[in-house]
Amino acid sequence: EEPSHPEQPQNLGETHTAGVPQVVITAIRATDLTLGLRRIPAGFHVAVKADGAEFRTSNKPAHVDQAVIEWNECILLPCEPSSILRVSVYASFELGPMLCHGELLRRFEISVGELVDRSEKSHPIRFQPKQGEVVSPCSSLFMTLEQRLSDEEDVASCSLTTLASGDMDAFILRTDAGHGLLARYRRMQNSTDLDQSIQHFERGLDLCPMDHPYRPAALFNLATATFISCQAEGRHLDLDLDIPISVFQDALDLRPTGHPDRPVTQLHLAIALLSRFAKRGFQTDVDAAEELLSEVLDVCHANSHIHRAALLAIETSVLHPAASINVHDLGQEWPAASMFPLTPNQLADQVGWCLRTDDPRALDEVISYHYDALGYYNTMHPRRGQLLCNLSIVLITRFERRGNAEDMDQAIALQREALALRPVGHTHRSASLNNLAKQLSTRFDHRGNAEDLDQAVTLHREALALHPVGHTHRSMSLNNLANQLPTRFDHRGNAEDLDQAIALAREALVLHPVALALRPVGHTDRSKSLNNLANRLSTRFDHRGNAEDLNESRENLRCALALLTQHDPRRLMVHRSLATVHLSFHHSGLDGTGCPGEDTDSLNAAMHHFKAAANFVHGGLLFRLRASLSWVRHADQHRHGTELEAYGTSIQLMDAYMSATASVSSRHSAMKDFPSTLAVDAASCALRSGDVCRAVELLEQGRTIIWTQMTRFRTPLDNLLTHSDHAAALMKRFRDLSSVLDRPPASHADDTQSVDVEAEAEDTRYRRLVEDWNGVVEEVRKIEGLSCFLLPPMFADLQEAARDGPIIVLVASRSSCDAIIVPHQQPPTSIQLPTNLIKLTQLVIALQEAIGKDAGPKGKQTALIKALRKLWDDVVRPVVENLGGFARRGSRIWWCPTLLFNFLPLHAAGEYRANGESVSQKYISSYTPSLTALMRARSSHDKSLSVPFAAIGQNCPAGHSSTLDGVEPELEAVRKLLPPPPTVSFTKITSVDATKSRALRVLRDNTWLHFACHGTQNNEEPFMSAFLMRDQPLSLLDITQMDLSRHEFAFLSACETAVGDFATPDEVIHLAAGLQFAGVKSVVGTSWKVTDATVQRLVEAFYKNLCGDGKMNSKQAAQALHQAVHSLARDKDMPLDQRIVFMHIGA
Repeated sequence: EEPSHPEQPQNLGETHTAGVPQVVITAIRATDLTLGLRRIPAGFHVAVKADGAEFRTSNKPAHVDQAVIEWNECILLPCEPSSILRVSVYASFELGPMLCHGELLRRFEISVGELVDRSEKSHPIRFQPKQGEVVSPCSSLFMTLEQRLSDEEDVASCSLTTLASGDMDAFILRTDAGHGLLARYRRMQNSTDLDQSIQHFERGLDLCPMDHPYRPAALFNLATATFISCQAEGRHLDLDLDIPISVFQDALDLRPTGHPDRPVTQLHLAIALLSRFAKRGFQTDVDAAEELLSEVLDVCHANSHIHRAALLAIETSVLHPAASINVHDLGQEWPAASMFPLTPNQLADQVGWCLRTDDPRALDEVISYHYDALGYYNTMHPRRGQLLCNLSIVLITRFERRGNAEDMDQAIALQREALALRPVGHTHRSASLNNLAKQLSTRFDHRGNAEDLDQAVTLHREALALHPVGHTHRSMSLNNLANQLPTRFDHRGNAEDLDQAIALAREALVLHPVALALRPVGHTDRSKSLNNLANRLSTRFDHRGNAEDLNESRENLRCALALLTQHDPRRLMVHRSLATVHLSFHHSGLDGTGCPGEDTDSLNAAMHHFKAAANFVHGGLLFRLRASLSWVRHADQHRHGTELEAYGTSIQLMDAYMSATASVSSRHSAMKDFPSTLAVDAASCALRSGDVCRAVELLEQGRTIIWTQMTRFRTPLDNLLTHSDHAAALMKRFRDLSSVLDRPPASHADDTQSVDVEAEAEDTRYRRLVEDWNGVVEEVRKIEGLSCFLLPPMFADLQEAARDGPIIVLVASRSSCDAIIVPHQQPPTSIQLPTNLIKLTQLVIALQEAIGKDAGPKGKQTALIKALRKLWDDVVRPVVENLGGFARRGSRIWWCPTLLFNFLPLHAAGEYRANGESVSQKYISSYTPSLTALMRARSSHDKSLSVPFAAIGQNCPAGHSSTLDGVEPELEAVRKLLPPPPTVSFTKITSVDATKSRALRVLRDNTWLHFACHGTQNNEEPFMSAFLMRDQPLSLLDITQMDLSRHEFAFLSACETAVGDFATPDEVIHLAAGLQFAGVKSVVGTSWKVTDATVQRLVEAFYKNLCGDGKMNSKQAAQALHQAVHSLARDKDMPLDQRIVFMHIGA
């Protein structure tokens, strides 16, 4: 943080007028204030700044085992909900007269209204670790607020003590600046920060009179900073330590017996004396230090941080003779949670506990403790290798759980250092060899660098050489090498590598029987060795065709399965291996007919084992999902009878797996790891089997998964109120859990953190909340009439989406491209389209290249016309020819495209010749991301008598030098075209007023919206697609966090507001879809860039058509847009790509 500079406070709580409404903070609760703190704190306090006045709580100490600190003190806040508060959490280093603020731990800004809302919903403010830190002090803060009349209770606000002198003001500023720079030095290790911190403390001391009560604190601060400077690398001069010791002694002299800050001063002076003793060896220093520490132990509470630190300091001075003590051993201050590091054995126990559990916070803490301990156990310490090894294991575990590649690289670097500390002959060298090899193999799997793979093999060979025949760990080394060799064999593929790989496979095959001999029947790892041996035999069969290898492989796997209990997670992997072996039997014809590909028994057995793996509950969601995808792939390849079941299982597991992923961005990232065509391939499978209804159901369940997860937590349960008290309690529990789960994490700057942050370290907490939420859902389903609550909708339910017109679902898969017409009451109809994925890809490319080409006044845009004709012939015309029985001419239809169809302007398809046909001549086209989304858009709410309409315009956003000259005229034109009050209540924000925070408030408070600004589609991070405001972008992620379920309409007069993401096209991630999924019923967006001239003319024509009769009806938006586009079509000077750029989404 930047150094804090307090202003002169005013106490707004001193005078009151009776009967005036007040908002009062009555309690503040903070958690984990000492977590990762690198100084011994005296206490903690919170400062709240509002309207230029700052109010501060009392300074409270915390014990070692105290995770929560609570202040039950009243702070009067401004009554205006939009008033912004700045809340700061500090650690102080004195309990006596408190000097300034101390070290800033957290700071954020929040409105009074949002703070009241969080208090009512019991939603704490959660923080993620600061940049560059594993953990940071203060993980959450909760404030209890009350709204009352001023005469109900005498409210007194606690405020900062005012100093009269100008010198004292400068003294305060210097001291706060020194604390801020010292804290930053501890994080960044920049010596300039440390030097400047010392200078601030020195000048502050010069400004403090000799007899002032703050002088001891000023001396203590200067002594602390200079002592840290003495311990910094390259500054270990003998005489340096005399300076902080002398200053600590001066501070102690001014804090006599009974002074609340005497013990902490004694502790620091003792540590400094012990450091000087380590350098010079004077026994008087260690004697004086022990006397000081004994007094500390006598007066401090046994659970205080100071008492704990004194005990550890005494233990250190006893354990280390002068000849072996290093300055770093005693000079470093440890995190306040432990002050000094845990012993290596204690840390090892914590590592073991972390590996057995799935608590991310515990994992972060253990990593932090290990880093602290590494500073204590220097390179010459015999236990350093153990610490390095264990820290590496925990880091690689965190990488496997969260995917941060930096953890993986750091783990490997630490293992290399550990290995260097364990030369040949060292007892634990083989363990370091194996650990480093496994981590290099993990990095190879992640990045594909063959050098990592070669090193892993080399390291495993060396480890094996250290375990001769008869060694108790030889079986482990044999197993490790046998597993690694085939990976390199599979990777390279050239003739030389193949020859070497076969030789390595032979060696692995020879090694495994030895491993089995060392793992007799009943040994816990015998099943694993059997499985590994079976896989190697299967691999050798694939390249040699020896039937004995395949038979032995199958027998070993059967034995491995028999050895495992019914709940052992390893059963899943054995089932997958058995499936692979049975497929080999099927392909080779060795088991049954003798003809390759005709042995149905082996094929059926393979599918049975794939199914068993996918349905094995104890195997974990991710591994089950991967098994189901293998089942899908092979069932599809062989057109097996379980193919449709495999697809259904995979989609169900995908949904369950994504529901356990906490953040929106991580869900999107996870989606990229799985086949983007899963849902459409499943639908094609259902169509091949003649089950059109099932095809629609699978599409609905397997597409827009990210949006489905978000909207699932916004399901209303008002009808439960008519049931029992138990049902009402379930409703409240469901709403509470849904509210917590409906706040995805986002990224924010370090200094001022948004209160909507849900740290990635909360993944486990999120999964537990999901489990609780699922439990409540199951309870709801037990209530009569709600047995299908939140289950994937059946086709009969989905048909309700077509009540105002048919929906055309376009399916693009590898096997075929189809259209499904979903009418309201008649059976659905499927049409195989005369195109395929290759042709669709070419068409999408052709359209993208044609946009903007030859767009001048005389340009004919022949390339675009050609592409639109192709779109008509291959996709739209076959649909239109079959729509006659479902929709009358001029009525509405909805397109629900999948995959590549998402990038085609279906509403603009036509022949584009004299008397030629087009879809717009026959029907009014709208789009919907899914049938469920359209049903949700049609849900009705009570409407206000006056329509709240907001126009949000930004002509000069942050980062853009050019202005949008058409914004102001456009918004003024909209205002003039809308019905006057009281029909419409019009709000407009533009220019400097159109900031992100103001736009969010306007977006929340108005149910009709018109955006006129720059819009951007972020292809790398589509949830960062945004409307550009004056200060910051208003991102799609921001919009998804809002409840817009009562919003009627949004007109997006910005570029690229309906452009999807090519990496995950069926997730339909763009601004227009985001608004609809957030609850807006009807949205007009753009497919590509739009010019000011187009916007001006279309907006005018649109609003004339929409509200020309003086009424506001969002259901007329599609027709109004249709008519406006037709009016533009008569203007031959307007480029064709501009005439068709706008599209309608929703009801």
